[in-house]
Amino acid sequence: MEHSFLIGQGSTSPIHLLAAMANRHGLIAGATGTGKTVTLRVLAEGFSRLGVPVFMADVKGDLAGLCQPGTLTEKLAARLASLGIEDWTPKAFPVVFWDVFGEQGHPVRTTISEVGPFLLARLLNLNETQAGVLNLTFKVADDSGMLLLDLKDLQAMLVHVGENAKNFTLQYGNVSAASIGAIQRALLTLQESGGDIFFGEPALNIQDLIQTNEQGLGVINILSADKLMLSPAIYSTFLLWLLSELFEQLPEVGDLAKPKMVFFFDEAHLLFDEAPKALLDKIEQVVRLIRSKGVGVYFVSQSSLDIADSVLGQLGNRVQHALRAFTAKDQKALKATAETFRSDNASNLQDVIGELAIGEAIVSVLDEHGSPTVAQRALIAPPCSRLGPITPEERTQIIENSLIRGVYEKSIDRESAYELLTKRVEASEQPTSEVKDNSEEQRPSRSIFSTVFTGSGGGKSTRSRQTPLEAMVVSTARSIGNQLGRSILRGIFGSLSGGGRRR
Repeated sequence: MEHSFLIGQGSTSPIHLLAAMANRHGLIAGATGTGKTVTLRVLAEGFSRLGVPVFMADVKGDLAGLCQPGTLTEKLAARLASLGIEDWTPKAFPVVFWDVFGEQGHPVRTTISEVGPFLLARLLNLNETQAGVLNLTFKVADDSGMLLLDLKDLQAMLVHVGENAKNFTLQYGNVSAASIGAIQRALLTLQESGGDIFFGEPALNIQDLIQTNEQGLGVINILSADKLMLSPAIYSTFLLWLLSELFEQLPEVGDLAKPKMVFFFDEAHLLFDEAPKALLDKIEQVVRLIRSKGVGVYFVSQSSLDIADSVLGQLGNRVQHALRAFTAKDQKALKATAETFRSDNASNLQDVIGELAIGEAIVSVLDEHGSPTVAQRALIAPPCSRLGPITPEERTQIIENSLIRGVYEKSIDRESAYELLTKRVEASEQPTSEVKDNSEEQRPSRSIFSTVFTGSGGGKSTRSRQTPLEAMVVSTARSIGNQLGRSILRGIFGSLSGGGRRR
């Protein structure tokens, strides 16, 4: 069993990332065009070889080549010679493509209830009063036994709350019609940005991201994000939701010989830009505690200053590519970056970071005792997969051969808040007709919930392919908590006042 993999050749010795220290998180930083993407690929390949599944977003469309073997060019041969690598062989890695829009990969969906009011308020850019009304609406839905699965469910529930504001005021607090109107307008904008595609069922089963293939290689999950990046708020909120789901659903495992999964958060500055303190506190909490779930989180950004200090202090493995100091602000950022490394000469390190060539980086990783190594100037090792994009035909072939093909492709629209509220309106208009409210029928026992939810485990891709019906059952199980008198699973970001699931 391998316990480490090569990152690059340092000034004094080869630099390896230890598997046992990989869940102490990390940072890949550097200016545009300095080699961050290649470093990201090298780390993804290294983790895959260790049998560790990876999740990463393909912002520029050039990570898809991980699924195809590389080509030994003259330039690559020269680099291998300078690194002293003699056993390089082209290699393709197991890849699963995902796409929120369902165009370049398997669709990714989640429900309104799972995202919860806190993250949704951030996504909609609501003020404090509007966020309070949104939270109230979720509470009414919970207490009424109505599932909020897609956008039309939430829109219908907001109308219901607005029309019955007087009845809800004493129990839940004031309901502002202006706030409901603002939320509805924000939902329309979100819908036009693809929210109607993202919110729905079958919802993503986190266990489908934690797989290995028959050879024991960790599956690399690649989210197509070139189109998603046109809406930065949706992109950052989606990744934050996914991270919180991993935190919420995975069990405590303590220190493992290698991570259960590694999560790369590219364009990390989008997560921290103008984030309120309450959100930063939650992010810090997740990053600090998710290590015990066996998950390593690696942020990718242009500068370490893009990361909040409370989070930056928890990133033990650092790869810093070149930073250019063209302005006084750049010079200050360069100095601050150099000071974050363990170095014998911080002032000299500042000069080195400014003069690094493409493909070079300052690297410091955690040793076997968990201490950061002295920063070294290193030449990053080349990846074994193809550099650059793949053809549409190659992508289609990978998608069609995927074990989860057919699980998420067809959306499911089952009875939820929208349908139940529509029936109530119809019943009020036709008093003689009997309309059965089957919200009680959606209340399975706790034992059913526990059995279905915990039965989704397994980490090997050798399991049988999940059918759409099974995906719906799992999605149902993850939503019925509010039908059992509990809050729906919403991850650690479900409320400002308490972490984790509300009881």
